[in-house]
Amino acid sequence: MKFGIDRLLSEPELRAALKGRRVALLGHPASVTADLTHSLDALMACPDLNVTAAFGPQHGMRGDLQDNMMESPDFTDPRHGIPVFSLYGEVRRPSGQAMGTFDVLLVDMQDLGCRIYTFVTTLLYVLEESAKHGKAVWVLDRPNPAGRPVEGTTLLPGWESFVGAGPMPMRHGMTLGEMGRWFIDHFKLDVEYRVIEMEGWAPDQGPGFGWPIGQRSWINPSPNAANLSMARAYAGTVMLEGTTLSEGRGTTRPLELFGAPDIDARAVIAEMQAFAPQWLQGCVLRDCWFEPTFHKHVGTLCNGVQIHVDDPAYDHARFKPWRLQALGFKAIRRLYPDYALWRDFPYEYVFDKLAIDVINGGPGLREWVDDAAATPAGLEALAGPDEAAWVELRRPYLLY
Repeated sequence: MKFGIDRLLSEPELRAALKGRRVALLGHPASVTADLTHSLDALMACPDLNVTAAFGPQHGMRGDLQDNMMESPDFTDPRHGIPVFSLYGEVRRPSGQAMGTFDVLLVDMQDLGCRIYTFVTTLLYVLEESAKHGKAVWVLDRPNPAGRPVEGTTLLPGWESFVGAGPMPMRHGMTLGEMGRWFIDHFKLDVEYRVIEMEGWAPDQGPGFGWPIGQRSWINPSPNAANLSMARAYAGTVMLEGTTLSEGRGTTRPLELFGAPDIDARAVIAEMQAFAPQWLQGCVLRDCWFEPTFHKHVGTLCNGVQIHVDDPAYDHARFKPWRLQALGFKAIRRLYPDYALWRDFPYEYVFDKLAIDVINGGPGLREWVDDAAATPAGLEALAGPDEAAWVELRRPYLLY
């Protein structure tokens, strides 16, 4: 198969519309061609392109910063001598000065298919600013490694944030190119927009179900997005960032596991199986021990649960990461009613709401976990209609 960047570089007719126009790239460490050349280097080497600037999202063009709210500075690219503007530093939207450096912005970012992965919001922001400044945006499309399934409640009005660009569920099942089409329609943006589509993407085919296993190397789009297993689990495990539980940062399997020094992982798994076994299908859970080298519970032995989605038992259609992680929280609440589960700290520049609610775009999931009388059917009643509505809503914007 071919990604958008490879088609742009190999098909001169696609580049014809860029002749005489200044081009900028929005990318990160996973912005590479099929031969693993960074997209900026490849575009700079293309003789009929005039690349004048670059932009980096959260974690930076180089992907050097680990955690949330760690900002990247602007810098001059040492190899090419062009400015590289940070969209996760002093600003999260490109400034007027930065917008003046290009005519067409090429967006080549590997996404994870989850609403709170901030590259989705960065795409919206650059579309909005480009509409204001009369600039064009081209998305060089890449796979959604989590594939097409949809899961989670829709972000509620008033809960928009840098991890909540608009009313979509947690796991949206779209590529960035498709998401841009929806953004433009939903937010009524007047902007020149084009998607350089992939060739041969087959999100419903195994074993990759979204990621072309054996055809493309996995490169971390952010420091803790270490592999396909993380990408599959992320729509659930990202909620751990709003809790006191470790999500495995400071280990070699971040966002594939959860745990703490003061829980019994075997008891948690047993309680999950007893309360809602239907939400555990398609994966294998294993109790484990780990000691984070940084972040939550640093240097402390934790008992935890690892979610295995690389096992032969993996079933892409049945695996429900958002429900599974919600069930993990519920099991801990049932076993330890007074457990200090929810982390109270500023999350992605939101200072007046609980992080778990910012992550979910509303308080519904937290309230379900904390309600001793809540049942699995209650969470299904919250999420099911939202999921069905999104499947229909997104249909006109799908390209594959």
